[in-house]
Amino acid sequence: MLLVIDVGNTNTVMGALRGDTVVHRWRVSTTDRTTDEFGLLLLQLLEHRGVSPADLTGVVVSCVVPSVLYAIEKASRRYLDLDALVVGRGIKTGMRVRTDNPREVGADRIVNAVAAVKRHGTPLVVVDFGTATTFDCVDHHGDYIGGAIAPGFGISADALFQRTAKLPKVELDRTSGVIGTNTVASMQAGLFWGYVGLVDELARRSRADLADLAEAAGLPRPHVTCVATGGLANVIGSACTEIEEVDDNLTLQGMRALFELNTGRNRVR
Repeated sequence: MLLVIDVGNTNTVMGALRGDTVVHRWRVSTTDRTTDEFGLLLLQLLEHRGVSPADLTGVVVSCVVPSVLYAIEKASRRYLDLDALVVGRGIKTGMRVRTDNPREVGADRIVNAVAAVKRHGTPLVVVDFGTATTFDCVDHHGDYIGGAIAPGFGISADALFQRTAKLPKVELDRTSGVIGTNTVASMQAGLFWGYVGLVDELARRSRADLADLAEAAGLPRPHVTCVATGGLANVIGSACTEIEEVDDNLTLQGMRALFELNTGRNRVR
């Protein structure tokens, strides 16, 4: 069984995979923990699902918060007796990163792209709803060529509340229309459907640009797949016309694929 740990700016998602099946999945807040605190957290989560550390054959970590990574690596060695494979510079991905500075690209973005290509082929766009919402583009060659980064839904909602004197903080809710009949409903409509519009427009333009690149290379204009993942993918992504599929486990599957590629261990059991 493989343990995958995806550390985001707000949440950390962990999964226990047997082969390509996500057997168990956990989501916790991303905070600075000591090695022992994180180690004990791992043991508690595993024990709750009836998993022994001896059942684990590998650990792979993707982390966009450097201050958290050290404790996770040490906890893996101390409490699981396993050296974690860290997704980062020098790791084999099987994908060329053709951006101005490949070192700037977050590990989670490459992980998502690798997983999506493996499942859907190319070209494609991956939309990841996290603290920021990212749009990652893979061209017809299978190369990662860049994308877009927008403020996440939570950031947008917090900014509206913090920068206005009389508007309350509201919960995320999908409204039936965009005409609210009170302040709360008006804010919810503006936030939800405004964000759907942002996602659809960036996804539409990304798909069109990828199709144009293929045509410019002399290929028939391709269909560009658009998939979504991340914490709010089911809520917001399901309302977006450009998003064709929501895959909650896309990042976890990408980490599994990279573990197998870099260790030579196929179909981790």
